[in-house]
Amino acid sequence: MSQESSHRVVVIVDENSNPFELGCATEIFGLHRPEIGRDLYDFRLCSPDPDTLMRDGFFTLTGVAGLDAAEHADTLIVPNRPNVDAPRRPAVLDAIRAAHTHGTRLVGFCSGAFTLAEAGVLDGRRATAHWQWADDFRARFPAVELQPDVLFVDDGDILTAAGSAAALDLGLHIVRRDHGAEIANAVSRRLVFAAHRDGGQRQFVERPVPELPDESLAPVLAWAQQHLDTALTVTDLAAQAAVSPATLHRRFQAQLGTTPLAWLTGERITLACRLIELGEQRFDVVARRTGLGTATNLRTLMRRETGLTPSAYRRRFGTSPG
Repeated sequence: MSQESSHRVVVIVDENSNPFELGCATEIFGLHRPEIGRDLYDFRLCSPDPDTLMRDGFFTLTGVAGLDAAEHADTLIVPNRPNVDAPRRPAVLDAIRAAHTHGTRLVGFCSGAFTLAEAGVLDGRRATAHWQWADDFRARFPAVELQPDVLFVDDGDILTAAGSAAALDLGLHIVRRDHGAEIANAVSRRLVFAAHRDGGQRQFVERPVPELPDESLAPVLAWAQQHLDTALTVTDLAAQAAVSPATLHRRFQAQLGTTPLAWLTGERITLACRLIELGEQRFDVVARRTGLGTATNLRTLMRRETGLTPSAYRRRFGTSPG
């Protein structure tokens, strides 16, 4: 039987909330995890009303806790909805402000950034929102440092995701932050979703589906993941794809919204995190097996990508005491 987690994730559902983001939160934070052997979170839904009409009247949500459940959240996911001009109810905004005062981690998916900003907790903070609302957001909330061309923003105790699908990216990022890369990878496998897309990747991908089958990056990505222990370069990736480095760069930007080097570095760091979690104590070995070269380079890049040094990461997520 799964062990219960003490970290409580609470989602506020309000009138006209989007079902997709609610589904993302449920899939990532609310499911039992027999494949892991324990539940990662204690997951709850709450609402200001006994009956909540969801977006466009698709269905009515009933039988969830009252808004006072937000008082007991460790992570609170705030409501979002398609009409960003309609103000939130004072009770919802008060619950968000109270949670922020108590040190609760706040999360906004898509238009949830508007809810956080309306509550006043984003003033002077970094956040993102869907690109189509960027101008409106800036006009209404000039005190917020909006970053409109990224998938998600992690500003410590407040995290925001740009669009609907980016909710999955941010959710997996939170799991990775809380439980490490190996657990996040297990959750992503169950979702059949990319294990890691960096928050700094662009929201808008110019050509999400290649126009020609032979332009797909899938073969070269799979090949590179099998050769991370070698000193791969962008030139090597281009040669494997039988294109010039400039063409490869354009395809990465169009299909993944990032550069080949940034993708390669992210894959190396993810592998390094997993090796540390699985018990590898020698950081020079981790660096060598991930193609990062030296323990010094590993330390620099891990701190940049995860906010933790290898030693700190091992203390937090490793299977052996450090």
